[in-house]
Amino acid sequence: MTMPKSLPYHPYKISNLKDPAYSAGYLTEIFEEEEGDLELGIMRKALQDVFEALGEPNMSAEDAKLHLEKLDLLLSGEGSATVYALASWLNALGLKLSVAVDERDKGQEEDSVGAAELAEVGNI
Repeated sequence: MTMPKSLPYHPYKISNLKDPAYSAGYLTEIFEEEEGDLELGIMRKALQDVFEALGEPNMSAEDAKLHLEKLDLLLSGEGSATVYALASWLNALGLKLSVAVDERDKGQEEDSVGAAELAEVGNI
């Protein structure tokens, strides 16, 4: 008896990512995965997969190449300009960056942001 062959995962993932809502949820999970300890390589791969699904089919080959090059540049940057560049990059794919309430921290006071956290945000 032979084992059934498995299907490659990448084409399946890309077909799911063609739904913008699925792509948004996928990126949200990736960004929240490691509690602020997100690996750049994982983030880059996730963004490339979303680009392959949403952007590449709607762009010329030259525009697609430039868009991926822009991703590499913005991920190598530092500071708040990187956040704006990522927002712009995602916007070209029909997505947007957003901020949500962390439901896990509902029991804490709203004004409980410490000085260390504020300093950390200022250094983004």
